[in-house]
Amino acid sequence: MLKEIITAIQAYFQTHRFIIKHRLWKWIFIPGLIYALLFCAGIWLFLKSSNYAIDFVLLKTGITEWMEKMQNSWLSWLVIFAQIILYLVLLMFYFSLFKYLFLIIGSPLFAYLSEKTEAIMEGKDFPFSFTQLLKDIARGIKIALRNMLWQTVYAISIFILAFIPVVGWITPLIALLVECYYLGFSMLDYSCERNKLSTSQSIAFIGRHKGLAIGNGMVFYMMHLVPILGWILAPSYAVIAATISLYGEKGNELSLVHSEK
Repeated sequence: MLKEIITAIQAYFQTHRFIIKHRLWKWIFIPGLIYALLFCAGIWLFLKSSNYAIDFVLLKTGITEWMEKMQNSWLSWLVIFAQIILYLVLLMFYFSLFKYLFLIIGSPLFAYLSEKTEAIMEGKDFPFSFTQLLKDIARGIKIALRNMLWQTVYAISIFILAFIPVVGWITPLIALLVECYYLGFSMLDYSCERNKLSTSQSIAFIGRHKGLAIGNGMVFYMMHLVPILGWILAPSYAVIAATISLYGEKGNELSLVHSEK
């Protein structure tokens, strides 16, 4: 899996050169600007509501009242640390819901961008089909809703785990890995769909190559550390990088999976 994570990370560097060479900037900035605006709105919503959510949980579980009675500095430090962990887990959860909203909205453009990337790499054109575009949109929405459901189940489990001392400290890392995997999953699925894999075949294929999904998602989120520019570039870079990472050896495997249908 480590080798595949490295492959996915290297694909981002190839993506940058690919975009410059083939002048794809208009396909980068249009969805990127929309994403950056939605991302800012999501962060604002998180900052406005997260404090209320944490206070509500602590109050309803009786932790706040218990701490007032104990008046122990060591326990107070543990609770404060636990609050920080909860903030991080909640941030991942908010980010997850926002991400799926954007993936559903942007599925037509992302499907086209993935197709255009592979067409350039193979030196041929994929004929445009409105019927196929509608299928791509439906497939993108279906995958996004499926992943959102499963990730929500994991997020709730991780949120509960965060209340366990010591063990709960690693929950932000677990939440991040889950988030990276499902983001990368959505980006890789565009190539799987184009190779005529069914949803179940795509799930099985990406499940065998978790490193590619995790690596793609990791760089996507790292790009958010660069304000504005990173937010604008991240979505389209992730789509193209996913396509490049699957091209070649993994592309041959995709063809074999399709031929076995």
